[in-house]
Amino acid sequence: MNLKDGAPLRMGVVGAGVMGSNHARVLMGLPGVTMVGIVDPLPAHRERAARLVGCPTFENLDDLIAAGVDAVTVAAPTHLHHEVSLALIARGIHVLVEKPIASSVEEGEEIVAAARKAGVTLMVGHVERFNPAVAAIKQAIKGEDILSIAITRVGPFPPRMSNVGVVIDLAVHDIDLIRWFTESDIVDVQPQLSSAVAEREDIALLQFRTESGVLAHINTNWLTPFKARSVTVATRGKYVMGDLLTRQVTECFGFQPDGAYSMRHLSVGHDEPLRAELLAFADAVRSGKAPAVTGDEGVASLAIAIQCLEAPSQAVGAAVHKPRRAVG
Repeated sequence: MNLKDGAPLRMGVVGAGVMGSNHARVLMGLPGVTMVGIVDPLPAHRERAARLVGCPTFENLDDLIAAGVDAVTVAAPTHLHHEVSLALIARGIHVLVEKPIASSVEEGEEIVAAARKAGVTLMVGHVERFNPAVAAIKQAIKGEDILSIAITRVGPFPPRMSNVGVVIDLAVHDIDLIRWFTESDIVDVQPQLSSAVAEREDIALLQFRTESGVLAHINTNWLTPFKARSVTVATRGKYVMGDLLTRQVTECFGFQPDGAYSMRHLSVGHDEPLRAELLAFADAVRSGKAPAVTGDEGVASLAIAIQCLEAPSQAVGAAVHKPRRAVG
């Protein structure tokens, strides 16, 4: 779809649940963007979106496309990502699809291939990359020799019904962060999973090794009565600690033989992560440059998450991109 210089970017949203409604809310306030509307087959969802966001609503995707859109964010349930994304791409519409990119690696690869063939922008919604605390950590470790990464992402069982467990719902965020921090593929996976109160895994202790030799650990569960989100990164020259909820990032450095060291709090921005993400998507659509999170990156993180579910305590090695089982 051709974009005229200076013309507002006409955007829409598929899915009027909690995440989709948030997308619509943010898009309504983005500069240079016209929010065309939000699609959802459920009347209750459409009514809520119209009331909370104040944007037009549509019952089906064809009606949104007929209204004229340049780009769409897909925040529908994961099992619909493949069908909806391909339908939009076939019409030359740019797509941001929420994580995980699809229900299986094969479906994700089909979305990536279709977007590449059609020449449209495809971005995956790994919104945690746009958390100002994460950005501060990334900057702090730039050029450092990273040794290890530990991430904790825990909280209570989500009120929404879900057909996935904590690995796909939560840990996939941190798998993406590990790959992004290290700029290296994950080549070894050692997962420990348990289902304490849910049908699917609600506790996951995941250990990884990247191709560059970094050791990483993710602790995630739905059993903690409060939310906690923390990242620590150890390098040869410093130790960085970040709280992703309070957005406080601390750096320890200048280690001495007697155990002394210096500490400082790093400057952290105040941007809303979703707004920053959608701005980045809009900029990628207008410029034609590679998006902040590519489809290939989304597929790679999904592949590791599925490996965690399929092959407990097994190294994935070069077979990291092989799993095909759907997550739904």
